[in-house]
Amino acid sequence: MDDLVVTALRFGFLILLWLLIISIISALRRDLMIGKKDKTGAPTARQVRKNPDLAEQHAAPPRVQARKLIVVEGPLAGKTLDLAASPILLGRAQEATLVLEDDYASGRHARLFPQGSRWFIEDLGSTNGTYLGETQLTRALPVEPGAPIRIGKTVIELRP
Repeated sequence: MDDLVVTALRFGFLILLWLLIISIISALRRDLMIGKKDKTGAPTARQVRKNPDLAEQHAAPPRVQARKLIVVEGPLAGKTLDLAASPILLGRAQEATLVLEDDYASGRHARLFPQGSRWFIEDLGSTNGTYLGETQLTRALPVEPGAPIRIGKTVIELRP
């Protein structure tokens, strides 16, 4: 009877090890797939050299420049900040550019900063996270005008 129990425990342990290996591999595959970008059909540089008309056909529309930051939802709804060339610190701390009266916001929650003609948002290690649309930030991401940025119960948007 003891040999049967030991053999069953060995098989159970072996099955658990294989389940662990399979879950690690699937997590790695999922993480690697997140970084892949969808092909947009834009021509390569070689294709543009061979056929210059392709560059005009696939030219990006002119980008709308954001000029204001507006609080859309939350305790500060309706508050507006004019955007300058300096970064904007968002959080409950008094030194923040936009002091959020939100229990779900950290002291130094997120930073909105310009880079070239675009604005980017990054989470500063907050407890409850920062969301751009439905996506929780894991790195700095560009913010298009009108895209909702959610910090706790507060939603802000960049506007032209």
